[in-house]
Amino acid sequence: MQKNVRAQRPLKANRLPVKTLKPGKALGKSHVRAFKAAVLIQRWYRRYMARLEMRRRCTWRIFQSIEYAGEQDHLKLNHFFDYLVDHFMSSNSKERDFINRVFSESDIPKDPKVEKACNYELIQVPLHYAGPRLSFPLSPDHATALLDAFKQEKQLHAHYVLKLFHETLKHLSQLPNINNISTCLSEEITVCGDLHGQLNDLFLIFYKNGLPSPAKRYVFNGDFVDRGKQSIEILIILFAFLLIYPKEVHLNRGNHEDYMINLRYGFTKEVMRKYKEHGNKILKMLRHVFSSLPLATLIDQKVLVVHGGVSDTTDLQQLARIDRRKVFSLLTQKRKSEKILRLSEAGTASFSEVSRQSDISKRVQQSVQEELDSCRQQAGLTEPRGLETSIGTPIASVSELDMKSLESFEMEETEIKQILDILWSDPHPQDGCRINEERGGGCYFGPDVTERVLQKHGLQLLIRSHECKPEGYEFCHNRKVITIFSASNYYAVGSNRGAYLKLGPDLIPHFVQYQASKMASQLTMTQRISRVEETAYQALREKLFAHRSDLATAFKSFDKNRSGVITLSDWATAVESVLHLGLPWRMLRQQLVPRLIAGKLDYSHWLTHIAMEQKSTSQERIQSSLLETIYRNLPNLETIFNIIDTDHSGLISFEEFHQIWRLFSTHMQIEISDSSICDLARSIDFNKDGNIDFNEFLEAFRIIKHQID
Repeated sequence: MQKNVRAQRPLKANRLPVKTLKPGKALGKSHVRAFKAAVLIQRWYRRYMARLEMRRRCTWRIFQSIEYAGEQDHLKLNHFFDYLVDHFMSSNSKERDFINRVFSESDIPKDPKVEKACNYELIQVPLHYAGPRLSFPLSPDHATALLDAFKQEKQLHAHYVLKLFHETLKHLSQLPNINNISTCLSEEITVCGDLHGQLNDLFLIFYKNGLPSPAKRYVFNGDFVDRGKQSIEILIILFAFLLIYPKEVHLNRGNHEDYMINLRYGFTKEVMRKYKEHGNKILKMLRHVFSSLPLATLIDQKVLVVHGGVSDTTDLQQLARIDRRKVFSLLTQKRKSEKILRLSEAGTASFSEVSRQSDISKRVQQSVQEELDSCRQQAGLTEPRGLETSIGTPIASVSELDMKSLESFEMEETEIKQILDILWSDPHPQDGCRINEERGGGCYFGPDVTERVLQKHGLQLLIRSHECKPEGYEFCHNRKVITIFSASNYYAVGSNRGAYLKLGPDLIPHFVQYQASKMASQLTMTQRISRVEETAYQALREKLFAHRSDLATAFKSFDKNRSGVITLSDWATAVESVLHLGLPWRMLRQQLVPRLIAGKLDYSHWLTHIAMEQKSTSQERIQSSLLETIYRNLPNLETIFNIIDTDHSGLISFEEFHQIWRLFSTHMQIEISDSSICDLARSIDFNKDGNIDFNEFLEAFRIIKHQID
């Protein structure tokens, strides 16, 4: 054997040092060709990956811009509602009563003890009910039964839902605004971000990380509901574990735990669809539950967990003193309105002074004032006698101010801003703190703001959620801010991973990423980007379709010679001037503009190319301008409908439908004739009972892509 080993050694030595050999001419050329081929392959691969990354970033920017534009639009609509309540002084008592009924919060029970609010004891559970049953106090077996039932797509009976929410409210009402929890030497705390009604993500988290238990502690950082289809199931599971393990499970409030946001983003509709006759009771109960959720969590007095972020005015001591249960919705600042009304009636304040103290920007004030003027012109209303409503005009002498009332008002506005900032803000790479104009609420806070807030309160890390991230998490601000987002495939299948983080006693975060969709995990990166890209561009084409009249006008303004063609630069400028999405339109040109004529765009042909086909016989009877208005403002229209439909029955009368369009046209500053509204109402009233079924209305105007040869 030794001989064999010795014989093999020189052979290996001869093979290894290739460079010591003196290769022939042919061998040298082959090596050069191989090297050049490797370099070419490497260049091609890098370019290919760079193009994929550019496509991914463009797609992400489209999704995010459309999402933030919707939030901004919703907040603007609610600012208009607030001002409408404060200043609508119609001589028509019918109109006045309608406004007061729709936009007051009188339907929220004032007594938070809930028996009167939900009456769950009056709801009988039928004998044939085959879903899970709950008895209180809950045990871990009840939580397991709920998980199994929801995996089988069973539904918890309304009696148990209301009872569960009742017990949850009692527990939450005893908690402070800022929960303080600590890690033990052998324990980890798991922090989860937005779930947004995606139950499969929650199942996957529990599968990978384990169910909540005395040894497995969780912090869920808000935005449990909206957008996804199983928000109510997520709430039931989280509330059940909260009651079973009150010291191990902690919930923070997010900006979507707000009934006004729920009207727009799907949760209200989901509850009414699943629970029908009892849905209204559940929604009213949830207003109290959401307002009772804690606002933040402190881990070991070193890590702050909030949903959105901080601002240059964030103060944890002040935040801890706020009565959070009064804030049913940050978007309906009725407390401010009532203060203004009391001060003006008593003649003890000036509107200019109150406006100065408001956290609403001058830009919003001016916009709302213009909308109010438009409202009076379109509705034929005159200025109320004895009261000047223009911004900055005094109602009474400043010298007559009741300072105690004004100080109380200032404190309340400061409290609202404290909550608004931690629920709605986003980090920004540049120093400073400025208004978050993309979302319309909260602020952008820079690294310097983060550093000051952390130093002020002796903290070392800020954990927040609120923003979808491609990898499910992201560091920023010198790794002192972590964004964690737990809803995978948020925009489309394959758009992003979900993630959660784990903190031990050393407070070093460890991340776990996942994909809840089997389809997404089976796709290659190229296939995944292509599918997500297709979804993003489809959403963008719908936006373009909804604004085609405005786009045509903008294009014509650049076409001075009326040639029918414009440059790509003018096309990009015109599109941005109409949509205001802040997108790199020239980079998107290849997907949106299929062909050019001598380097220029035939905009009439392009507008035809992006046209959509609408499937509805009723649409044929509606003028095209009204149809475009409906498509463009469908979310606003649905939100106004849901506000007016106070019992969430899905039905409103013809008269209420006219009032919707009056408010809608006032807010959007558009003119719609009464005959067009009557034609629309008749076409929607399918069973001719004099009521409008808005769900059928939305279905009738669903946008479907039209393939053009």
